Amino acid sequence: MGFCSPVCKVFRRGKYILLFLISLSVLAWIAHLSGETIKDAPVSFATPQALVKGDSLREKLNALAATPDRLITPAPKEECPQESPLLQGALKLSFESSLKLKDVESDNKAVIEGEYEPSDCTARQSVAILIPHRGREKHLLYLLHHLHPFLQRQQLHYAIYIIQQAGDVTFNRAKLLNVGYLEALKDYSWDCFIFHDVDLVPENDHNVYVCDKQPKHLVVGRNATGYKLRYKGYFGGVTAMNKEQFFQVNGFSNNYWGWGGEDDDLRVRVELQKMKIVRPPADIARYTMVFHKRDSGNKINKDRMRLLGRTPLVWRKDGLNSCTYKTMSLERLPLYVNVTVDIGKPLS
Repeated sequence: MGFCSPVCKVFRRGKYILLFLISLSVLAWIAHLSGETIKDAPVSFATPQALVKGDSLREKLNALAATPDRLITPAPKEECPQESPLLQGALKLSFESSLKLKDVESDNKAVIEGEYEPSDCTARQSVAILIPHRGREKHLLYLLHHLHPFLQRQQLHYAIYIIQQAGDVTFNRAKLLNVGYLEALKDYSWDCFIFHDVDLVPENDHNVYVCDKQPKHLVVGRNATGYKLRYKGYFGGVTAMNKEQFFQVNGFSNNYWGWGGEDDDLRVRVELQKMKIVRPPADIARYTMVFHKRDSGNKINKDRMRLLGRTPLVWRKDGLNSCTYKTMSLERLPLYVNVTVDIGKPLS
């Protein structure tokens, strides 16, 4: 009994010490876990950018929950195909006397203030259609009726500009087209410009209204000429030039008052710049001309041949850089932008 008593006392003390050490270990372990929790806690309040860059799944999930708007973005549209699947080829045109502007507006509700853009793809070119005009309301109605769906089937981003000549002085188609180019560029940096007579309606939507590497003439034939080119070198009716090409030739001359000569002048300007005019195939580049009598304010320009002979001498200073006019009004109507301008009068 005397020997066991000291030994038992030692074991009892050792047991207490062991329990004490175990308690300290448990406390240390709890403190360690608490420290990790405290250290991790700020992660859930980090900025969305930091969370997205984090390594843990929890951080990424927190980021998605915290910033749902960052992920709700429209998918980028693919570029429209080289050839639109909507093209129908040659169509029979109709010119009903009962047609009303409201009917054309109702048929083209996707056109906003004269502008249209495909909803399912990104157009390959953005095109401004420029139409010089005065007193041809029925012709304009027929053209809009056919041209809007024609251009939409080609999956183009486009806008139609009607450039109205105010007053009753002699008509100047070329100067109005210069005005249209300058005014349209105030709206948008258009890739391509189509210079379009109001009385010519395209028959085949494979005659695509886009610009090429060279100036393009779109009217190879019309019903009034048996669908043949009017004459070799003809560059009138409907032509396409990109922004840089038209700027390079300094646009049209401003001095052709009355009918004729301005399109030949433009052809000379193109040739002086070593450009080559291209045309679509003859069986595609066909137009119906809506017949009409010549306007009293658009008589044949008897001075056109003299002016044409001077083109190589004056083209640098007669054109876009000398085009002066006064804008009377600018209206953004459902089917087109209407620009009414005072372009002055002939010098003599």
